[in-house]
Amino acid sequence: MDRTEPHYQRLKRHIVDGIANGIWLARDRIPSEGQLTRSFGLSRMTVNRALRELAAEGVIVREQGRGSFVAPAKAEATMVAVRNIRVEIEARGALYEARQVHLGARRADEELAQSFEVAEGARLFVSRLVHLADGVALQLEDRIVNPAVAPRYLEQDFAAVTPHQYLMQVAPLERTEHSIEADLPDAETLHLLSMRRGIPVLILTRRTFSHGRVASIARLVHPADRYRFTGQFDGQGRSLDAQMQSANEAASLVTLD
Repeated sequence: MDRTEPHYQRLKRHIVDGIANGIWLARDRIPSEGQLTRSFGLSRMTVNRALRELAAEGVIVREQGRGSFVAPAKAEATMVAVRNIRVEIEARGALYEARQVHLGARRADEELAQSFEVAEGARLFVSRLVHLADGVALQLEDRIVNPAVAPRYLEQDFAAVTPHQYLMQVAPLERTEHSIEADLPDAETLHLLSMRRGIPVLILTRRTFSHGRVASIARLVHPADRYRFTGQFDGQGRSLDAQMQSANEAASLVTLD
C-alpha cells in the first residue's frame, strides 16, 4: 500500500480486507468508532469519514445506537484480498481440518535476513500445517513470521484458528507480494499431502507487510490434481482467483491482490 495514502483510505482498506478474509462475516458488527480510534491512533473525524464512505459504498450498514455491521455479501471482485482457507472450505460445505506438523523458532540466515529486512541471526517463528477439506489434503503451509509483529504467534492453537486469520487480527495487512510456480514434490511433501509419485505441485509464495515491516513469508504447496489457479482481472489487473478442485467439482478457494 502506498504510504502516502490518506489515513481514512488505509482504514477503509483494512476493514474491506477484514471482511474479505472472514474476520467479519455478513451482518457481523465491526469495531466501533471509539475502538478504531484507539486501535489505529486516528482522530474520530478520520474514522467517521472512513465508516461513512464504506456505508455509502454499500460495504457496511450503520445503525443509529447499535453500531456498524457488515452488509450482505457482494461480488467477490470487490474484495481484493488474500482469503482465509478455512472460511472458503467451509463456505463450500466441506469439513475443514488443520494438522499441525511443526511450530517453533529459528535464526535468520543471510537470505531470510534480507527477505525480512532484519539482522542475520535474528529470531523468527516458523510453522508447518496441512489444511484438509473432508479429509483430503489441499495445502501444505510453511510459514515464517516476524516476532516483532506477532510476538504471541507460538502460543496459538492453529487447529482452531488459521495462521492467516490470526495474523490478520494482530498485524493488519498493508500489502503483499506473490509468486506462483510448479515443481515436483520431495518425499516429505508427498507424504504430508498423501500424493502419488509423478504428480506435480503448485507453489504460491507470499510475503506480507504490516506496520511498515515484513510480517510473514508463506510457502503454500498444493497438489496439482486437486487445485488450480485461474485468473480474473479487472481493468487495472487487480484480482487473481485460485480454485481447488476435487475429483468431481471445482470450488473457489482464495482471492489474491
